[in-house]
Amino acid sequence: MTRLAECSATDLLQLYRSGAASPSEATTEVLARIAKLDPQLNAFCLVDGEAALASARSSEARWQRGAPQGLLDGVPTSIKDLILTQGWPTLRGSRTVDASQPWTVDAPVAARLREAGFGSKGETNSPLTGITRNPWNLARTPGGSSGGTAAAVAAGLGPLSVGTDGAGSVRIPAAFCGNFGLKPSFGRVPAYPLSPFGSVSHLGPHTMSVADAALMLNVMSQPDARDWTALPPDGRDYRVGLNDGVRGLRIAYSPTLGYAKNVHPEVAAAVERAVRDLESLGAVVEAVDPGIDDPLDICTGLWFLGAHTLWSGMNEAQRVVADPDLAAQAAMGAQFSALQIQQLNLRRGALGSHLRQFMQRYDLIAT
Repeated sequence: MTRLAECSATDLLQLYRSGAASPSEATTEVLARIAKLDPQLNAFCLVDGEAALASARSSEARWQRGAPQGLLDGVPTSIKDLILTQGWPTLRGSRTVDASQPWTVDAPVAARLREAGFGSKGETNSPLTGITRNPWNLARTPGGSSGGTAAAVAAGLGPLSVGTDGAGSVRIPAAFCGNFGLKPSFGRVPAYPLSPFGSVSHLGPHTMSVADAALMLNVMSQPDARDWTALPPDGRDYRVGLNDGVRGLRIAYSPTLGYAKNVHPEVAAAVERAVRDLESLGAVVEAVDPGIDDPLDICTGLWFLGAHTLWSGMNEAQRVVADPDLAAQAAMGAQFSALQIQQLNLRRGALGSHLRQFMQRYDLIAT
């Protein structure tokens, strides 16, 4: 018997299409799994089982008519508690947010997923409501800050989840939990409201597979007029070419990017094995460093400025209950002059230009 909670979104959609399983069956199984496992994992800060089942029943009726609503109709999906979702409080992992306010707005990604028929079931966790644990080892972290999304997908609590990534917040949890996470180019996935951290913060999928992420990105990347920074839709189906293989692709292999000093030997060995596997499949691998300096001070500078922007928008009552770490970061950001901010952005631009020129010779970089 197929365990629906362990199926990818792509597999679930095939089962729905054939009539071998239904959205109601999949959602019921996922909710039962959440009830069983989440007390230990703490991946969710909100589970709306009633809404999830109602959505699944509507989806099931559409599939029975042969008229699914969109690319994700009936697939159990969760959203990080940083993304506005109509009907659910979006606390952003913070005591500064008033949960009692009306929640009537969908952020662009929530709106596009809803239009595509996603089976909404809840919001994934952030530190406000306690530690989230790694499904593979409860003594380990799933990474962060989108740790709830990665843990949920890894534990079979729904195959799709939406995270946010500023400095690795999708990619790190995906690596820690053994699933797939993507930080798309800024503007590829429209956002609203825009993050105080500006173009550092992106929205991205957490999924069981690359195919699921491509499917999800097809939906998430659709336009929304509220985001003036969004890229024009490129009209691509991101699933095209997934099975073409890597033969002939040129891969720049830089274990440390030329500056990292603390790569763990086990991590280095795992990356080396992966690169050799790609080479055995026909990729052309060249060991080369991109010739950049450690960009940590650029990253942290932009982060502190974002924290200062966020802090500046709070009233005194909110500041009293805010995370002390945010206050400390905001204080660092407040020390930047206008000239220093401009210099920071110019350095970031120069780094981006250098890397873009470097990548003209390669299809991928492995590190």
